[in-house]
Amino acid sequence: MNFDGILFFPVTPFDADGRVDLDLLRTHVETSLAHAPGGIFPACGTGEFHALSATEVTQVVSAATETVAGRIPVVAGTGGPLGQAVELARGAADAGADALLVLPPYLVGGPQRGLVAYIEAVAAASDLPVVVYHRANAQYSVESMRRLARNPKVVGFKDGTGDLAVAQQIVRAVAAEGRDDFAFFNGLLTAELSQAAYRGIGMPLYSSAAFAMIPEVANAYYRAYIDGDEERRTALLDGFYTPLVALRDETPGFGVSLIKAGLRIGGLPVGSVRAPLVDPTPEQEAKLIGILEAGRALL
Repeated sequence: MNFDGILFFPVTPFDADGRVDLDLLRTHVETSLAHAPGGIFPACGTGEFHALSATEVTQVVSAATETVAGRIPVVAGTGGPLGQAVELARGAADAGADALLVLPPYLVGGPQRGLVAYIEAVAAASDLPVVVYHRANAQYSVESMRRLARNPKVVGFKDGTGDLAVAQQIVRAVAAEGRDDFAFFNGLLTAELSQAAYRGIGMPLYSSAAFAMIPEVANAYYRAYIDGDEERRTALLDGFYTPLVALRDETPGFGVSLIKAGLRIGGLPVGSVRAPLVDPTPEQEAKLIGILEAGRALL
């Protein structure tokens, strides 16, 4: 699967009664498409997959797919309990998604052969290809990824651990299986801060939660990254991303909460995050306003 541009992870808007606001989601997606993302990943981490029902996930994926209308690839979130993951895979296929991002199974850990079987079961549930999300209780060994690379329906690997040595070995193992069609990308929180290192090991793509909140700054970073403009790239790191990460690290879950707060600040009423996440305090929101202003000033 080919992606030409930054990878966009939209939020899931909620209305005043806490219900998914599909009309606002369509607005969020359509507005963001004007900034030319290379792919969209609805109902994933930034979209609060963990807090959505199976019905809501399918509704979100369907609304995003309808809005995109084939302009860029749509990779839908699935995962959690195996039965749910299979159900969501089929729902995403029916909704017209192009692929699946397979998040970790719910709660339990399993041996490597169990993790491989989990991915294989999700891949077999529909005609959609799958991207493996390597993080938390779903960390795949080099040999497991070598085995999964032999399955033509497994088309990508997203690293959420930050272990560059293992990630490098996985890149090489997949290449050794003759797979030159694999999409490798950095899935760490605020991936821009670590992407220069990931590019060095053969993972040129990255997920950008910031794009959902402030696409003009995210795209400025992406252009500098692609063009090799290190002065511009590091200025954006120092002036925007590093302060954003410092604020993000104040409270667990702020990798999502700050993005929604930034959208609200910008005038899109996407609502609060669902439990167990929390919204920023007024003081933290004031800090975020300053960070957003500093980011735009760099443009």
